[in-house]
Amino acid sequence: MRLILFRTVFVFIFTFSLIGQNVPVDRKSFLGFTNEGTAAQKLLESRFDAQLNATEMLAWLKRLSARPHHLGSPYNKQNADFIASQFKSWGYDTKLEEFHVLFPTPKTRIVEMTAPEKFTLRLNEPELKEDATSGQQVEQLPSYNAYSIDGDVTGPLVYVNYGVPTDYEELEKRGIDVKGKIVIARYGGSWRGIKPKVAAERGAIGCLIYSDPRNDGFYQGDVYPKGAWRNEHGVQRGSVMDMPLYPGDPLTKGVGATKDAKRIATKSAPTLTKIPVLPISYSDALPLLRNLDGAVVPESWKGALPVTYHFGGRAPTVRLKLEFNWDVKPIYNVIARLPGADQPDQWIIRGNHRDAWVNGADDPLSGLVAMMQEAKAIGELRKSGWRPKRTIVYASWDAEEQGLIGSTEWAELHADELRRKAVAYINTDSNGRGFLGMGGSHTLEKFINEVGKDVVDPQTKLTVWERARANQIVNGNATQRREATSRGDLRIGALGSGSDYTPFLQHLGIASLNIGFGGEDGGGSYHSIYDSFDHYTRFGDPGLAYGIALAKICGRATLRLANAEVLPFEFTNFADTVSGYANEVIGLADSMREDTKSANQVISNGMLKAVQDPTETFIVPKAKDPVPYLNFAPLQNAIARLNEGAKKYQFSKAASISAARRAELDRILYGSERLLTRSEGLPRRDWFRHQIYAPGFYTGYGVKTLPGIREAIEQRDWKEAREQIEIAARTIERFIEQIDRASEMY
Repeated sequence: MRLILFRTVFVFIFTFSLIGQNVPVDRKSFLGFTNEGTAAQKLLESRFDAQLNATEMLAWLKRLSARPHHLGSPYNKQNADFIASQFKSWGYDTKLEEFHVLFPTPKTRIVEMTAPEKFTLRLNEPELKEDATSGQQVEQLPSYNAYSIDGDVTGPLVYVNYGVPTDYEELEKRGIDVKGKIVIARYGGSWRGIKPKVAAERGAIGCLIYSDPRNDGFYQGDVYPKGAWRNEHGVQRGSVMDMPLYPGDPLTKGVGATKDAKRIATKSAPTLTKIPVLPISYSDALPLLRNLDGAVVPESWKGALPVTYHFGGRAPTVRLKLEFNWDVKPIYNVIARLPGADQPDQWIIRGNHRDAWVNGADDPLSGLVAMMQEAKAIGELRKSGWRPKRTIVYASWDAEEQGLIGSTEWAELHADELRRKAVAYINTDSNGRGFLGMGGSHTLEKFINEVGKDVVDPQTKLTVWERARANQIVNGNATQRREATSRGDLRIGALGSGSDYTPFLQHLGIASLNIGFGGEDGGGSYHSIYDSFDHYTRFGDPGLAYGIALAKICGRATLRLANAEVLPFEFTNFADTVSGYANEVIGLADSMREDTKSANQVISNGMLKAVQDPTETFIVPKAKDPVPYLNFAPLQNAIARLNEGAKKYQFSKAASISAARRAELDRILYGSERLLTRSEGLPRRDWFRHQIYAPGFYTGYGVKTLPGIREAIEQRDWKEAREQIEIAARTIERFIEQIDRASEMY
């Protein structure tokens, strides 16, 4: 705690010493507003702020997290009805939209060590007297990974570190094969679904995933209930659906999972795992790791348990048996609309999911109650006579945890209408205390930076933007520090996957933002029975001060998008960002070329030693084919044009054009993101259509930018890399034509 407080004070003081270095920003008017419109908007936002009430949010949080509310559970439906009733009382046109989706729940979970000693894992999180809801065992989902297949497998255990492709390369160098074996991986390094995916590709027959205390436990701080971190019995549940192929219901790819939708057979669903997989606690993992044989792992593979970490490969022998109920369950999205007065067919969509693995006070309810509070405040503005220019749509999504199912099914069902009408999607998920985090479409980067400069941080009394900037200066890398002191806007992160923006941005091409606070709320309640009201109000955001800050950020963003005289899209930041992505993929090809030369030389030297000294065993990896010349000129030329075109569009002039032309300009502006998609999608995963941002095929949540090019290079598919360079260039050219159309409007 002292370290955190010291850093906070240091960042606070250091920021003030740098205020004079800020790049000047014209603060006379908001993006998309005239000076007169800005004055009216400021008054509106002041009235909005006055409505926000943390005490009410705490009451909602306690009520919504009072019982487990996973997909298909009675309390999840009760929560949906409660939320819908609240929106109706605030003046929104509200309804529940129902879908029917595949949801497996466990009926058999057995993990036992059969040799060199017999031991059965407990697979249970115990009740704590300090946590009022932890004993609700009848309603709790047991710890498991959804969309693991059934299986009963026995084999030697191999420790594979994080279980990502580079870890298997390390195993290969050491002559360790996982074929026919069960692997144990620690959480971290990638999204959990990548671990069984890669293990199956390498021939493993089963996968266990545990939370090592080095990453999530006593190594980080005091464990729950004394502190926030995961205790020895805590388990991280979660989906292992192969979402990099497509999210949503596994049986209805590309179409809304209505009751009468056409479904494929469960056994044919490509997003189910190929091997059984189960998460376990670090207390259950300890006897397994203690009995591993083989060589000692390298330093970067070592966790914090009191054992020497070995690779294994012969001992111990483990049995993993899993059976599931493969049911189709109803889910319910709450959809609430506030019609626009001037442009009702332009929609600003704001969403946060509702379902949880267990009680879910942090994930997702900390974000949901902030969204509800902002929606109520906007409803109060409406009751006083104000109306937004554009329609505002609020959504409480169901079944996010299993694979972004509620939002994906809604987006797929309404795809045609959303392509015509959706201006932007603003997403939140869980929220904590600390620093503002912003990710999303870079056409909205300047806009969301401007919003952040108008909200005060509850801890430091700086703006949340200033505090985030100070954090980059103190804790960022060299590039982040340099840009934080020289650039007018903080860079927002590119979005991969992991929350409900995915179907909007990466499937439909709707400009999206993902916003939340964190960095000083570390702890191990994630996806466990201890993600509770007690845990969150002690360690997450006591008093919900940052819940109010989140409501202010997202409420302002929603209101400004809904009220702007011209939509606040801006293209120079996007052009600058995509230029950086292009330099990265060019640099990737160059670095791989040099690395390949060096690696092949090492292999050659190893083969020579093997010949000279046949008494010694050498593991000689297969030589890699050289990296050929790749012609990036089409991409570089397109980006040069993009930078030129982006400078021509001046949003300050756009706000002053006639009202009749503004609606047409708006459609051009929000249609620009659509042109970054391609109906054919990405190679081997046509559901993902965005050509600038996508979740990585082997990272899951982690983003890959210019994904077609980047992943072709990473997979050493040179023919595909050349094709994807051309595709990316043509995509950017189409986008430039849209910017030029916007510039011609004034």
